[in-house]
Amino acid sequence: MIGLKKILVTGAYGQVGFCLTQLAAEYGWAVLAIDRDKLDITDFSAVELLIKEYQPDVIINAAAHTAVDKAETEIDASYAINRDGPKYLAEAAATIGATILHISTDYVFSGDKEGLYTENDPVAPQGIYGTSKLAGEEAVIAANKKHIILRTAWVFGEHGNNFVKTMLRLGLQRDQLGIVADQFGGPTYAGDIAAALLVIAEKAVMSPETTQWGVYHFAGAPHVSWYQFAQAIFDKAVETNILAKAPKLNALTTADYPTAAKRPANSRLNCDKIFSEFNIRPSNWLQALNNLSAYALQ
Repeated sequence: MIGLKKILVTGAYGQVGFCLTQLAAEYGWAVLAIDRDKLDITDFSAVELLIKEYQPDVIINAAAHTAVDKAETEIDASYAINRDGPKYLAEAAATIGATILHISTDYVFSGDKEGLYTENDPVAPQGIYGTSKLAGEEAVIAANKKHIILRTAWVFGEHGNNFVKTMLRLGLQRDQLGIVADQFGGPTYAGDIAAALLVIAEKAVMSPETTQWGVYHFAGAPHVSWYQFAQAIFDKAVETNILAKAPKLNALTTADYPTAAKRPANSRLNCDKIFSEFNIRPSNWLQALNNLSAYALQ
């Protein structure tokens, strides 16, 4: 244990932020968990004041504008929350010598690559959400040497809105569902993201001189399509009596299901680097589905 080192979590009501708040004490942290009702991260003066007062050792920024389609029209809000907020947090952290861990996304890539995306692959976001998140990455990197950018994908958990909860709700309402089958990625359990961030935070505080700062990928395995992910959810829902019967699934193409923002066809992230540096394995999303009743109750 590292003792009562201090951690500041932003976006505490979100999927990952909620899990961070629950897990932090188990990892030996004194935690201040805040959301937008307590701190507007786009207000630099407010950010600077809070960080100077609290003096955290580590800041984990789990706040984001994640409404991918709305981002196409809510451009100013996207950049304020996804670029400016992280920049202000990173700058304020740097003034007190604190580390910043910042959550990013697979949407910084085009999604056109054949294989798995590594941290060194060229970025080419296809919409406002991805572009604003990439701008946030760049702002954090420029503002604070002691930074970790954690790119993830297809996040789900017991808290908040996500694909698993949507499938369970629709499974109760409909006999058939159309699910996109030509987009592939690694579903990632929010609790595993939180645990990974806390492992990194511990290393950053205990051994800052040997911590390799930079960008890391952390996502789930095995890689599947949304259609295959839905199949796994419904299989587990029937097995655990959450649903009496699974709906019939019809495979759709991306063209069959148009959205305001373009979705990456390939969101598969290579997670070798984070294993090599921090001994963190990919999220076991199939295991996370064993607690499916908790998703249905939320």
